[in-house]
Amino acid sequence: MGHKDTNKIDNQQTSLNLISVQAKPIELSYSGEKISSDGGLLLLKELENQINIVRDFSACINDQRDQRYIGHTIESIVSQRVYQIASGYEDANDCNMLRGDAIIKLCSGQLPETGLDLSSQPTMSRFENSVRRSELYRIAKMFVMNFINSYESEPPVIIIDPDDTNHTAYGNQLQIEFNNYYGDYVFMPLHIYEGLSGKLITTILKPGRRSKSVNVFAVLKRIIQLLRAYWKKTVIIVRGDSHFHCPELTSYSKIDKNIILITGLTGNGSLNKLAETTIKSAEKKFGTTKEPVKMYHTFAYKAGTWEQEERVIVKVEVNSMGTNIRYIATNSWEFRTRQMYEMGYCARGAMELRIKDHKTYLKSDRTSCHKFEANQLRLFLHSVAYVLIHTLQKEVLRGTDFANSTMQTIQLKILKTAAKVKELKTKIKIEFPRTCPARDIQTKAFNIFEVLRN
Repeated sequence: MGHKDTNKIDNQQTSLNLISVQAKPIELSYSGEKISSDGGLLLLKELENQINIVRDFSACINDQRDQRYIGHTIESIVSQRVYQIASGYEDANDCNMLRGDAIIKLCSGQLPETGLDLSSQPTMSRFENSVRRSELYRIAKMFVMNFINSYESEPPVIIIDPDDTNHTAYGNQLQIEFNNYYGDYVFMPLHIYEGLSGKLITTILKPGRRSKSVNVFAVLKRIIQLLRAYWKKTVIIVRGDSHFHCPELTSYSKIDKNIILITGLTGNGSLNKLAETTIKSAEKKFGTTKEPVKMYHTFAYKAGTWEQEERVIVKVEVNSMGTNIRYIATNSWEFRTRQMYEMGYCARGAMELRIKDHKTYLKSDRTSCHKFEANQLRLFLHSVAYVLIHTLQKEVLRGTDFANSTMQTIQLKILKTAAKVKELKTKIKIEFPRTCPARDIQTKAFNIFEVLRN
C-alpha cells in the first residue's frame, strides 16, 4: 500500500479564507513550522524513562531485518506507535501524517528537525505482521513483570480481576468466531487487572467465545506462579464472573493457602433447593412489608464434577419487580456473608471502567489485521499506552482532579497541548502556550521527573 509524501504536504502553502472578524479577513494555512498538538506526550516520555516498559517490550522482539537497509529500530517503531495511540491516533495509517511530528519524534528518540522522520504506514504494518508467537509470549510475560516491578515491596494482598470484552471483526480475519450474545463475528480478548489499584497485569487476545474454565486456569496458573517467584507471602485473591468459576483453580489453591477465590456461580435446581428457606423468607417478608428485601445465606456445596466442597453464598432480593437470586462461590470461610458478597465480589464492577479506558478511549478494539498474531501485537501496543497513562494518573497526578478521571480526559486536557519545537545547535527548545489550562499541573509533573532523574 502506498502513502503520501509528507514533505510535499508540508510544502503546500494553500491558504483558506475564513469568516471576517471586525472587518478583518482571516487567512489560514498549514505552514506552521514544527508545531505539535501533543506536547503533553513529553510527560509520558519522562515516565517511560522511569519504568522502561517500551524498552522492555521492544527487547522481546528479535529484529531479523538486514541491518544495512533499515532506518528505524524496533524500539523506535514501538515508541512511535505507543505514543500515537496514547494521544488518540489509534490507526497505523496515522503514521503517514505524524512521522514528522516533532514531539512524537522526540519521544521516539529522534531529533525534531535533523533526525530521520519516523515510520510510515507500510513500515508499521510490516512490523505488526512480522512478530511471532514466541515473541508475543515473551511480551505477555513482560507485562506481568512490569506489574511486579511497579511495587516497591511485596504487597500484603492483591486482587486478580479477569474479564472478557468483545472486539467486532472487520472482515475475514483469522480466528474470529460468531458470538450469539453479540450477534456478530468477534474476538473476545481477556483483560486482567489488579482490582485494588487498576494496574494492568496483561491482555490476551482470544477467539470470539467466552473463556472456558480450563483455559482460564492455564492462564491464571502461569500468572500466579510468576507472582509467587517474587512474592512468597502475598494473599492473592482471584475474582470473576460465573464463567470464571474454575474447579481446577480451587483444587490448585489447596497447594497455596494464600489464594482466595471469589467468583459468580450459575444457579441451578440443586442450589435453589439449598437456598429455598432464604428465598421463601425474603418473599414472605416482602409480602408483609411491601418494602424491598435483601437477604444473604451461606452453605456448603459440591457439584458432581468438583473435586472438593466450596462455600456458596446466595443473595436474594425481592421487590415489586419480582425475585432476583444470585450465587457466588469461594474457598474462604473467613469473612462474613454480606461482607464477602458486597465488599469482596461486587467491587469487581470497577473492571468495566478499566476496560472502557482501554477499549473505548484508547481504541484497543482496532484489531483489524488479517493475522491473529498481528492483532495480538496491536492489543499489546494499546496495553503499553494504558500502562503509561495509568501510571501517570495514579502516581504523578495523584491528588489532582485527574487522579480519578477517564483516560480520555487526560488525553484532551494534559496530553493535547500545543507545542512549538526548535532544534538549536546546543539544545532543543520547546514552547507551550502561555494560556495553557494545564500549565500548573504539567509544571509540577515535569518538576517531579527532574527530581527523579537526579
